[in-house]
Amino acid sequence: MSQEFLRPLSELPVPANVLGVLTDIDDTLTTEGVVPEHVVTAIARLKDAGLKVVPITGRPVGWSVPFARAWPVDAIVAENGAVALRRNAAGGLDKLYQQSEDTRVRNFARMQEVLAQIEQQVPGAQRATDSHGRECDIAVDHSEFTHMPQAQIDECVAIMREAGMNATVSSIHINGWFGGHNKLEGARWIVRELFGIDLDATLGQWIYIGDSTNDQLMFQHMPHSVGVANIARFVPQLQHLPRYVTEAERGDGFAQLADHLLAR
Repeated sequence: MSQEFLRPLSELPVPANVLGVLTDIDDTLTTEGVVPEHVVTAIARLKDAGLKVVPITGRPVGWSVPFARAWPVDAIVAENGAVALRRNAAGGLDKLYQQSEDTRVRNFARMQEVLAQIEQQVPGAQRATDSHGRECDIAVDHSEFTHMPQAQIDECVAIMREAGMNATVSSIHINGWFGGHNKLEGARWIVRELFGIDLDATLGQWIYIGDSTNDQLMFQHMPHSVGVANIARFVPQLQHLPRYVTEAERGDGFAQLADHLLAR
């Protein structure tokens, strides 16, 4: 393994002109499915220091609504880059999409057919319990409330891809969708929409932190990429590793990153 990757967090250089933190949610901010209070405090400390904070998740937009209201973040990008939630001047939430309404309606109907095929064809496959809040993708549970063997995970991914969908595996779900969006495209889109900033022109001024295979594009493209310690579970499956890794797992690892950034 290259010495350029999975180096201790303590070796992460903090750019003097750092703009912000882009972060996964499940098993990066969460611990045992919950975002602990000290992690919310760590986000607030980053914001108070003038950094932008944007979670980018495979979770559905409906699931994300209460967190977009409660957390001190600039926005939440949900469904692997398809849709975002941001606060508006009236105190409510605006919902932003990358696809037109007609495209979303057409894709939604086809995705439900694929999801039904997976549940019928793959033994034990079950749609994620948060599926009712999904608008632009589908999700099959492999580790949140069930345990699916790797062979069946691979079969679900294959069915999605045979249907012409993008497919990725997070720490808890197998996600599939139609369209060119993903976590990286979602990051580019929201940074441009919210801040008028070209992400690719400022890559060295952002930090990304995640924990699993669906963070690979971000690990590949972000020079300051960080994995929380529980990424060790996925290392054998990763073609692109984060450059740095925290000592602690999950939300505690995110809090360590916040401490490291603020100390510098």
